Amino acid sequence: MSVPLLDVRDLVVRYGTVTAVDRVSFSLDAGETLALNGPSGCGKSSTALAVLQLRRPDSGRVRLEGQELTGLSDDELRPLRPRMQPVFQDPYGSLSPRHRIRDAVAEPLKVQGRWGPDGPARVAELLDLVGLGPSYGDRRPHELSGGQCQRAGIARALASEPRLLVLDEPVSALDPSVRAGVLNLLSDLRDELGLGCLFICHDEAVVRHFADRVVRMRDGRIVTDEG
Repeated sequence: MSVPLLDVRDLVVRYGTVTAVDRVSFSLDAGETLALNGPSGCGKSSTALAVLQLRRPDSGRVRLEGQELTGLSDDELRPLRPRMQPVFQDPYGSLSPRHRIRDAVAEPLKVQGRWGPDGPARVAELLDLVGLGPSYGDRRPHELSGGQCQRAGIARALASEPRLLVLDEPVSALDPSVRAGVLNLLSDLRDELGLGCLFICHDEAVVRHFADRVVRMRDGRIVTDEG
């Protein structure tokens, strides 16, 4: 049997005496979109943070391409982080207002030691991949619409060449008129690049449009897993 891209088993996240995630288990294959759906406060975002190891789980297991992440030190996790990248809800808040878009997209390449003479061309390629022309690289976030800014955030995530995208309400802050365009872009990227997508969303209509499979949560637990 093939190894899932992401395998989560018996995940528990607590904040003091409150159990936000209670023995959650699911798996996700490359090229698949799995939605975590449920009302506000049900544990969706806490699950996403634990998958990314941005909030260390209290117990349970998270494996990426068969490699155990829980229990690794920050230094051990550092070379693995490019393989799993987040796209957050607020398209403006995820980018520095002081930096031009080209610098924001270039930052992961520089941090990971992969910046070279072809770096500017790679940034232009990434902007084109998400439907932004190279001229957008000269702009700052406040000069872009919400949808354009979210596309720039996606380009920045793709700079690390991830295998997994963790999409935390990526279109809920956008105008309804631009949501479909961003979702269609994410679908195309998933298919073209073979990405796995963990999609955090409370909107039933958006989930039905975008996800291959839906896991519904309530009070920190999975209540249904729908293929």
